[in-house]
Amino acid sequence: QVQLVESGGGLVQIGGSLRLSCLASDPLASTYTKGWFRQAPGKEREFVAGVGWSGELTHYADFVEGRFTISRDNAKNTVDLQMNNLKIEDTAVYYCAASRFTGDYDLALRKGYWGQGTQVTVSS
Repeated sequence: QVQLVESGGGLVQIGGSLRLSCLASDPLASTYTKGWFRQAPGKEREFVAGVGWSGELTHYADFVEGRFTISRDNAKNTVDLQMNNLKIEDTAVYYCAASRFTGDYDLALRKGYWGQGTQVTVSS
């Protein structure tokens, strides 16, 4: 069982930035596909960004529009999400995910492990 612990959420104004980080407990997770999802109140959990084990391949949801960057450090067993130019609609609980599966990031990550989530609130 891989444990994932997120950090870095908080309250930020429109246009601001936040950096989320996720630490995995199992060294084997450094070889896993990793990514981020989010869930706003009353909505389903949705894919945000994913990164392959080497860090070279990434994929983003359309709504990211170049504002977010996902990165990983396999030596530290972490995956980060740098979020810039935040919008009100980015307000959600953000979840880290890690999976031994590959292929479509959304599908692969949903079959893996989840963190407990960290709240991101964007205010006006």
